Amino acid sequence: MSKLPNPADLTPAELKALVVDLLGRVRDLERQVAARDAEIARLKGLKGRPDIKPSGMEQATKAASLPAAGSRRGGGNKTARRTIHEERVIKAAAPPGSRFKGYQNFVVQDLVLRAHVLRLRRECWVAPDGQRITAALPAGMTGHFGPELRRFVLAQHHQGQVTVARLLALLRDIGIDISKRQLMRLLIAGQDGFVTEARDVLRAGLETARWISVDDTGARHAGANGVCTQIGNQDFTWFGTTQSKSRLNFLTLLSAGHGDYVVNAEALDYMRDRGLAGPQIARLTDSAVRHFASAAAWTAHLEQLAIHGLQGSLAPARVATEGALWGSIAAHGLLRDAVIVSDDAGQFDVGRHALCWVHAERLVHRLDTFTDQQRAAQQQLRKLIWEFYADLKTYRAAPSPRRRSELHARFVRIFRRRTGFVVLDRLLARLLGRKAELLRVLERPEIPLHTNGSENDIRACVIKRKISGGTQSEAGRNCRDTFLGLAKTCAKLGVSFWDYLGHRLRVPGASIVPDLQNLVRTRAIA
Repeated sequence: MSKLPNPADLTPAELKALVVDLLGRVRDLERQVAARDAEIARLKGLKGRPDIKPSGMEQATKAASLPAAGSRRGGGNKTARRTIHEERVIKAAAPPGSRFKGYQNFVVQDLVLRAHVLRLRRECWVAPDGQRITAALPAGMTGHFGPELRRFVLAQHHQGQVTVARLLALLRDIGIDISKRQLMRLLIAGQDGFVTEARDVLRAGLETARWISVDDTGARHAGANGVCTQIGNQDFTWFGTTQSKSRLNFLTLLSAGHGDYVVNAEALDYMRDRGLAGPQIARLTDSAVRHFASAAAWTAHLEQLAIHGLQGSLAPARVATEGALWGSIAAHGLLRDAVIVSDDAGQFDVGRHALCWVHAERLVHRLDTFTDQQRAAQQQLRKLIWEFYADLKTYRAAPSPRRRSELHARFVRIFRRRTGFVVLDRLLARLLGRKAELLRVLERPEIPLHTNGSENDIRACVIKRKISGGTQSEAGRNCRDTFLGLAKTCAKLGVSFWDYLGHRLRVPGASIVPDLQNLVRTRAIA
């Protein structure tokens, strides 16, 4: 607003004109305030989160799949593949003189679910030397609840997401005499073999993977907020719940249970890339000791070298510790040249890193627009990104050096555009700065363009959190992460989780399921 003149210096006509002008300005301001008040009232009336629909870029650019030649809807004759456990002959009320024409088969699938109490009469003997000998329990019998019941409990709770209270009520309705404490023991106690196999699956996956995708979500443990991290690809899934979502925590999870710290070439490269000071790197390099078996030994070494500071992402001791963990990962043969695909969360930015295109486009999709010009600029950019994304999919199927160069140049043209919409232009400049990670697929066509697989995997943890809340004991937390990861891994490997539990628990007659880590390695080689 221009500076108002002094009324004492104005003539009556000029003063009257000034009053008319000011009254007009007041009316305009009143209309603006009324419109703003109405908008505020409307926004306050919203319940929950704003209804922002998914962008739909992945689905819109997906090629239509045609049915395979010779395939028939319904999967063929399913009855011929089923095992017949019982056969009954149903008599017909035929009048005298009728001729018998054979049978008409009618297959019925049913489920036998009832309590089965087994009394084991174990022979007792007294040896000549006076030693008392009692017959050993059969394989799979580790307590007063049999392996079939243990399999049912684990499958219902982890795969079926049935709460402890509902599972307890179901078992009692079936006729099982069991308390809540006994049920919790079935779910938590004695599961070290499963926890070890889940860790071995993670190691096998990280040793053989060409790429992994990662994600995390909130998790409650011991009454405190934590985070559950997902690591996996098309062959395996692993979950780990911790109290932190820092890069240091992520590197610890990538160590797959190896608790050592190694100062090698990979570790030193990591420290240089993260800006650790040259004199501190020199002290680590000159030290005769390069391998440390535990966190305590590593911390003592840092103190001896006068490298301090764990608070803050650039603190010297923190960067050095992250580098030593990265060195340990390389020393154990994990993530050999593998690409880590993430949604741009900072803690996942380690090693060869690629960004999810769906999350990148979502930033444009969710921008708040207020004018027709802004909305037009937003929609135009989304159209260009969708077309570029579709061409990236085509490139993955048939990569070529010429097409790679064309896509590089086209990416720069799209994200160097200036629309006049300041917020959108800043976003485009930011995405242009992430060119290497967004176009990682051009040098590694085997990696996915998105993290949809990770989001699908981690949805099981979200559902578990909503249904069952958090965990209290460390064993309970480990079992939750372990069985959710094993169930997802079984599904990816084409293994029945029910059969897997049956074989591991030594259920009589259960199908044989090989070690999952060996299946992961076999799939990676194939």
